[in-house]
Amino acid sequence: MTLRATSILRSGEAKATPFDLVVLTAEERHLRRKLITLQHGDEVLVDLPQTVKLADRDCLVLEDGRLAEVIAADEELLEVKAQDATHLVQLAWHIGNRHLEAQIEVTRLLIRPDHVIAKMLEQLGATVNAVREPFSPEHGAYSHAHTTGATQGDFTLAP
Repeated sequence: MTLRATSILRSGEAKATPFDLVVLTAEERHLRRKLITLQHGDEVLVDLPQTVKLADRDCLVLEDGRLAEVIAADEELLEVKAQDATHLVQLAWHIGNRHLEAQIEVTRLLIRPDHVIAKMLEQLGATVNAVREPFSPEHGAYSHAHTTGATQGDFTLAP
């Protein structure tokens, strides 16, 4: 029997212990309606009212009230380090100017592997290394998926 999840709880909101988990990449965590298989083999039809971007440790709420925890999968990424904070902002601008997803942290950026972009960043003075870890890219300014801000027109203003 296929289970069905119709809502989510964000990380830290769950009061009960999840009965199972699923490991998904950043791309797989962007969903609305999708059949997934939990760690112990149960199939769950995720059937949400709108598309969401699930974060690491968010929970799918099944119709019977049980929870399935979502774990961010390790992915092949490029770690981009800068010479200083200003340089990091400049590198982030170049990545954003190419409409690439990026995880922005205080001392580094994470992006999907792309040898052309890696070479460009190195030419701009960045240190670029291959890493394998969970990827949680920033949500775009026009994203409807994971915001808590006020709605304005056809897009949501992120906080």
